[in-house]
Amino acid sequence: MTPGFVWLSEAARVLTFRAPRWERLDGGPWTLVVLVLLSLAVGLGLQREAIDGAATFEWRSIFKSWSATVVSVWICWLLIASPRRLEPGPANVGTLVSLLVAVTVLLNIADGLAAKLAPAVFGPADAWPDWGRWVAWLFPMVWEGLASLRLWWRLTASGMVRVIALLLTPLPIAISGWLDPMYFWWPARSAEAREEYSGLSLSEDVLDTQSQLIANALRALPPSQPGVVNVYAATYAPYASEDVFMHESAVVAKTMSERFGTSGRTVELVTNAKSQNTLPWATRPNLHKTIARIGAVMDREKDVLFLHLTSHGGRDGLLATDSYPLESEPMTPALLKQWLDEAGIRWRVISISACFSGSWIEPLADDGTLVMTAADATHTSYGCGSRSPLTFFGQAMYVDALKATWSFRQAHAQARQLIEVREKEAGKTDGYSNPQIREGAAIGEVLKRLEAQQSAQTRR
Repeated sequence: MTPGFVWLSEAARVLTFRAPRWERLDGGPWTLVVLVLLSLAVGLGLQREAIDGAATFEWRSIFKSWSATVVSVWICWLLIASPRRLEPGPANVGTLVSLLVAVTVLLNIADGLAAKLAPAVFGPADAWPDWGRWVAWLFPMVWEGLASLRLWWRLTASGMVRVIALLLTPLPIAISGWLDPMYFWWPARSAEAREEYSGLSLSEDVLDTQSQLIANALRALPPSQPGVVNVYAATYAPYASEDVFMHESAVVAKTMSERFGTSGRTVELVTNAKSQNTLPWATRPNLHKTIARIGAVMDREKDVLFLHLTSHGGRDGLLATDSYPLESEPMTPALLKQWLDEAGIRWRVISISACFSGSWIEPLADDGTLVMTAADATHTSYGCGSRSPLTFFGQAMYVDALKATWSFRQAHAQARQLIEVREKEAGKTDGYSNPQIREGAAIGEVLKRLEAQQSAQTRR
């Protein structure tokens, strides 16, 4: 078996666009096993480092992203089988696959070190411009893709094989880095939550009730009232073991009803054992159905969708789900954007109450969207513990600020100030959560009409 440092040395040559020295490499089955285990260990360590505080391990994530491996192995086989070689290459497919795994290991190590060193050079990540954060996220994937293509070019002179490699190379990188990544760690529930929470009931009666609840909620949504800006509202609280998210859903729905007249046009999606007989669960299929139904009944030219999502959030941009024993996937901003676009919903106000929720702004932003978050992309929010009545963002935004204005922008500005004061008083130690907001170029006029409309109705 070739020593591990030799594989990493040759991986470094690939990442610096130099030819690997194939005579030093012999990729037998045990070599591949060791390198794959090393890759998993590095990924586990880096992901754990990215989560502040206690975390729980999700071992089933090991079964994700393997479609990317299949594509990579197929490309390797195609290159080895190509009869036209420019220079000496690997002796077999196993050697080439092992080298690609070593490349991924080395790139992940370099990326992890860069993430640690970058704040000292460029300042805190929350102070970076949006394009800077996008570059930091995309750069390792682009670099890996270019290095892989350079390696493919060295191994074959066949124009057809090169074209196929060019077209397929981005696919495994996109799958493992964006479409279906392995996420092993999630913020841990508090000890109190673990003691009090025993899970959802999945009895036949509950499942039948849940099916009826979502159907009734969507069927009850009324068509758009002509001549006014109608606001349709939905909440999404998928973390069952801590009641704070269920409470926040209720408070947000109440505020939207009182301030924007959404009574009868609101769908609350909440995963919690205490509400499972009264509210439909916050699952991805239910949210998809809700968005599609609202898009079908609203007047897309003038009406507005308000959507509030509340849960724990990770640095990876996923909105945590806790629905034991029901298996449910975490929500992502890319998937939410896709569903909103498919539903044809033009005007959107999206509120995300979660740690690191600033990472949702860029994927969701467009001319017809206002996005508000409880934190930036690099800080935790506050008040999401099992004994909290509301998150700090939920309290400041939907109890305190919106009672005095119909402007989401003004309310968010006031909420930022309240949250900063309250976090200092509460002794938050990891820095100001720094709630963010982004308003699209076109939605501003629609929201101004809504503010004027609600103000006029109040004066009557």
